Order: sequence, then structure tokens, then C-alpha cells
Amino acid sequence: MDYYISVATFAALNVVLAVGLNLITGFCGQVSLGHAAFYGVGAYSAAMLSVAGWPFAAALAAGTALAGVLGIVTGFAALRVREDFLAIVTMGLGFVFVGTARKLEWLGGEMGISRIPSPLSKSGYAWLAIAGACVLIACSLHVRRSWMGRAFDGVAQDELQAQTIGIDVPMYKIAAFFMGTAAAGFAGGVYAHVTQLIVPDAFGFVVSISVLAMVAIGGVGSTMGAATGAILLTLMPEMFRAVNDYKLLVYGALLLLVMRFGPKGLAGFTAWARAKGGRHA
Repeated sequence: MDYYISVATFAALNVVLAVGLNLITGFCGQVSLGHAAFYGVGAYSAAMLSVAGWPFAAALAAGTALAGVLGIVTGFAALRVREDFLAIVTMGLGFVFVGTARKLEWLGGEMGISRIPSPLSKSGYAWLAIAGACVLIACSLHVRRSWMGRAFDGVAQDELQAQTIGIDVPMYKIAAFFMGTAAAGFAGGVYAHVTQLIVPDAFGFVVSISVLAMVAIGGVGSTMGAATGAILLTLMPEMFRAVNDYKLLVYGALLLLVMRFGPKGLAGFTAWARAKGGRHA
């Protein structure tokens, strides 16, 4: 039973990461290759505060907030660079985080932080992660249908044209980064307390690419697509043990197939199937 609870917990945390990244990349069109850095900021912040004696809820909230604040800083950087250059900047941010965590002794260095207090049961963390995923999905769906979602669309399609019709492009870029990175910080804080051990490599570039793969395979711009992609890529290595050793190879192959035959991901295929079914009805 503990095994299934752990899988459900990590699947829910990956949903939070993927839906958060989708707010930045799918909704607002800002390519981010350093999402794991904010995941790490939330994890390290919450872990250090818990070790220092803070209550779990306060440590988790602080880690979430700090990741969101750093997301705002990244959002300001996004005002000066676009597309490929923004991808490089965010990728560099991820490398800076891992390198810093490895070198600073007060962050645990290569050994990371261990013996992190764990006040909840395994099932308690699972329900917390699932609740966080559900709340984020509901908020994301609401944003998509709101005036903010339409503004995000305008920024993603053409920033100059969006400005000409009165959309405050800088504000919406920063808002997207804040929401997406705060979500990653929440996931990191829960992850740290579930595992009770965090190391720098757990938040490296490979993790950022894995989360991006979840969004792309599920469907960039689709909230439910991102959530589905996260669940699928979390469960696949568990269901097919032979895949686990070649996980990144499989992720890469799936990305290539999606980009070649279905650039809108699973969400695009679902929409096509519904449209086809409607025509035959």
C-alpha cells in the first residue's frame, strides 16, 4: 500500500509542476528550461526552515512564496529577452541553482539536506499533493476562461500587437512566472518533507526537461493535457519496469513522435476525436 501511496504522491507533484509550467509556456508563450530550479528553491527553503524548527505549514508557505518571488525576478528578465534567448537564460538559471547548492556548505553541499522533519503520514502527504494539484488545475482552468487568459493569449501570439490593443505585456509576463514558479515551490516543499532528503541533482536540467516533456506530450496550452501528460510519464516507468532504465530515451522518443505527428499533444488528439465523433453523430 505504501508503494501506491508514494506513486500517487509523486504523480500529483508532477501534475503541479506540469500545470505550473503550462501557465508560463503554454498560456503566456514564455519558454522556460529551468523550472526545476524553482522546484529546488521551494524544497531547500522549506527543508531548511523545518530543520530550524518552523512548523510544516509555515515552512511550506515560505518556500512557495520564495519560489514565486524568484519567479517575479525571472519575469523581469523575460522582459528583455524572448524565445530562444529566454530559453537559454532560464536554462542557465537551472545550472546556477544546482552549482550553488553543490558548493555552499550551509545548503548541504553535494550531500544535500537530510533528516528533514516529516510531521504528516505518507497518506497525509498524498492527500496534500492531490489537493494542491486539484486547486491548481481549477485555478488554471479559471484563468484560461478569464480576461487574464485572453491577455496571456495575446502576449503569446504577438507581444507588439498585444501592446497596441492595451495589454500590459510586462505585467502579464511577470504574473505568469509568479504563478508557475510558486506552484513549483509548493511541489518542492512537499517533496522535501516526503523524502526527508534532498540533493542538488534532484533539481537539475534533466528534471526541467522531463516536466517540459509532460507538458508537450499532454498538449502545450491545455491544463488537462499537462496534467494527463504528467500522470502518464510518472506511471509509465512504474508500470513498465523495463522502461525505467531508459526513461529519458523514451521521453525523448515520445517528444519526437508528438512533435512530428501531433504537435498539439494528447489534448489535440482528444479534440480531433471529439470533432470527428460529432461529425459522424
